[in-house]
Amino acid sequence: MSHNVIAFCNQKGGVGKTTTTFHIVDAARRAGHRVLALDMDPQGNLSTVLSSGGSSPGDAVMADALSGRSAATLADVVAPSIWGGVDLVATDPNSESLAFVRDELILGGAGRERRLRDALELIAPSYELVVIDCPPSLDLLTINALVAARQALVVSQSALFSANGLARLRRTIDVVRRSYNPTLELMGAIINLHERNTIAGREQLAEIADCITIIGDPVPKRVVLKDSAEAQTSLLDWGTTDARNLASIYRRTSGLLMEGVGYGTP
Repeated sequence: MSHNVIAFCNQKGGVGKTTTTFHIVDAARRAGHRVLALDMDPQGNLSTVLSSGGSSPGDAVMADALSGRSAATLADVVAPSIWGGVDLVATDPNSESLAFVRDELILGGAGRERRLRDALELIAPSYELVVIDCPPSLDLLTINALVAARQALVVSQSALFSANGLARLRRTIDVVRRSYNPTLELMGAIINLHERNTIAGREQLAEIADCITIIGDPVPKRVVLKDSAEAQTSLLDWGTTDARNLASIYRRTSGLLMEGVGYGTP
């Protein structure tokens, strides 16, 4: 399996996880890497911003590749994205099919935690980077993502209670490592929605850095991050000075992820 299979995770919603995934994917493909993006969130937000729009209702999606009631493989549901060099395994945001598969996994018996890993093994070597956008929960979909991944990457904001949430997520990652995936590494955290000009933002960033490695520079809170993703537009193509400065942060962070290393306080 490709070395760079990274699960982007946080059990808390609203931290900019999917937006971060979108911009990291853009930076990686601009660096010449072939990327596969997997949408494991039943809300399908990553699919909404990366889908090329060429699919039709009824097309096979992530849920079909994971369901024991479907013969579809992951290779069957890979589709081109809006960008060359980036493929997508989508989740239909207008369907509850992946939520149904999550419930199916609860009763799935032996091997239910390995379904994504088993499905991914045949196609991951074709890509230099595989990113998995996890749901904002610690359910069996997230467990499947962590079992399939080589690295877990936390996306967190520098906000109150983030450190407590990180501790809970680290415990889950430790359980997955002990029980299902001994090669899983916790790379660290990308800090998003950071307000460096506030005392609270700086204090909370320091608190997070005490318990996890921070990868790259904290990403400041900017409306253009979400706006450009929702418009399916690269920050560089957005064209403003602010957008270009943000793109440079993601470019550096993407480079660190491809190297499998971070920097900061462990």
